[in-house]
Amino acid sequence: MPRVKSTVERLSSGQKMVLSALACVLVAIVAAPLREVLDLANMVMLFLLTVLVVAVSLGRNPAILASVLGVLLFDVFFVPPHFSLAVSNLQYLITFAVMLATALITGHLTATLKEQAAEAERRERRTHALYEIASKLAGALNEAQVREIVTPFVTAEFSGRCALWLAERDFSGDAAVEGFSPAIADLVMASGLRRIDHDTGHALYLPLKAPMRVRGVLLVQTPERLPEADLAFVEALASLVAIAVERLHYVEVAQRSEVDMATERLRSSILSALSHDLRTPLTVLIGLADSISLAAPELPSVAQDKLDELREQTRRLAGLVGNLLEMARLNAGSVTLRQEWQSLEEVVGSSLKLVGDALGRHRLRVELPRDLPLLRFDAVLIERVLCNLLENAAKYSPADGEIRVSAQVAGDFVELTVSDQGPGFPEPLSGDLFDMFVRGNGESTTPGAGLGLAICRAIVDAHGGRLRVANHSTGGASVQVSLPRGEPPLIEPEGA
Repeated sequence: MPRVKSTVERLSSGQKMVLSALACVLVAIVAAPLREVLDLANMVMLFLLTVLVVAVSLGRNPAILASVLGVLLFDVFFVPPHFSLAVSNLQYLITFAVMLATALITGHLTATLKEQAAEAERRERRTHALYEIASKLAGALNEAQVREIVTPFVTAEFSGRCALWLAERDFSGDAAVEGFSPAIADLVMASGLRRIDHDTGHALYLPLKAPMRVRGVLLVQTPERLPEADLAFVEALASLVAIAVERLHYVEVAQRSEVDMATERLRSSILSALSHDLRTPLTVLIGLADSISLAAPELPSVAQDKLDELREQTRRLAGLVGNLLEMARLNAGSVTLRQEWQSLEEVVGSSLKLVGDALGRHRLRVELPRDLPLLRFDAVLIERVLCNLLENAAKYSPADGEIRVSAQVAGDFVELTVSDQGPGFPEPLSGDLFDMFVRGNGESTTPGAGLGLAICRAIVDAHGGRLRVANHSTGGASVQVSLPRGEPPLIEPEGA
C-alpha cells in the first residue's frame, strides 16, 4: 500500500524555499549575540550545519539557497564592518568562497544521498507490493478474481482505475471498460506494444504478454501522466496478470480434458458391460431361430416369414452389440495390433466375400493396380474397416447403384477408396461424422447406430493412417483410407 506522505513532502517548492531562508535567518539571529564569544570559524560551522539540515529535510534547491544566503548573512552580521557587504580584509573573500563551496558540495551530496535512499525505499515498497499481488494472483480461481485483485491495487498505487481486455471475450456494454478505446486495445493486442492515449485522459494500454501468446490488454487510466519509473512498475504488473490469465486458461483446458476423458471412460465401461451382458442372449436367440427354421415339418409361410424377420433383426442387433463392444475395446486401448506384411488385394477379396449378401443387387466395381506394394497391417481389423464401409455404401446407394473400390499409391501412403452413388454426406463436412452415435442424417429410416465410421477411424488411427470423407460433384460420396507404405522386407527369388 502507498506510504503516507509526511508534512515536509506535502510542501510546495516555494514553501520549501521560504523555510530554507527562515532557517538561515533564525541561525543568524541566534548566533548574533554570540559573535563576541565565538570565533568566526565556529560561526561558519553553524551555517554549514544549517545547510546540512536543510538538504536532509527539504532537498537540493533549498540547500543551494541556504548556502548562498548563509554566506551573505555571515558577511553582513559577523564580518567587520558589520551590517554591510563590504569587507575590511580581503582574506575574508577566501573564507566566503570556501564556505560557499563547502556548503554547496555538502548540500548536494546530502540531497543526493537522501534522494537515493528515498528511491531505494520506493523500489523496496514497489517490489513488496508486486510480491503481494503475485501471491494473490497465484491463488485466483477465475478471471473475475483477477480483476478484483488488480483493480484496488491500481487504485491504491496510482489513484486511477483499470480494466482487463482479454482475448476471445466480448466486452460490449461492460461498464468496466468505458472510457477506453476498443480499437487501440485490439491494436495493442495484435502488436504486443504498449500505447498511451492522451485524448481520453492518461489512458495506458499494456499488452498481457504471456509465455505462449498475448492474452489481452491491461487498461490503466491515471489523473496525471506516469513517470518512466512508474511505467516500468505497471509493465511488471501486466506481466504478472498475463501469467495468471494464461495459468487460468490452461487450468480450464486441463479440467475440460479431464472431464472429457472421464466421460469417455465411463461411456466405454457402460458400453462394454452392456455388450457383454447382451451378447450371450442374442447368440442364443439366433441359434433358436436357426433351429426352428430347420425343424420338421416346415412352418407355414406366414410363420416362416416372421421367423426370418426375427432372425434378421436378431442378427442386426447382434452386429450392433458387436460394434459397441469393439468400440469400447478400441477406446480403452486394449486392442493389440497383429501387423504383418501382406497384400491389400487379399484383404479386399475376403471383405467382399463377407459382405456378399449385404451388397444385394448393387453393381460392384473393383479397380486395384497390379503393382500395389505390400503393406504392414492387422488383416482382421482392416477387413473390419472395409466391411463397414461396404455395408454403409450398400445401405445408402440405390438398389441398382454402383459401388466402386479403388486403390492408388500417393507418396508415403496407399489410398483405398470406397465410393457409392447415394445422397452423400451432409454439408458442411466435419469431424463430427467420426464421433460415436453420430449419423449423417439423424432422421433417416436407414438402420444404423452411427458406430461404423467411428470404429473405422479408430482402427485406421491405430495403424498410423488417415480416414477422410468427400462428396462427389456428380452425386454420391466416397470414404478414403490412407495406410502408410513403410519399407517392406526384401524377398529373395526362389532360385537363390
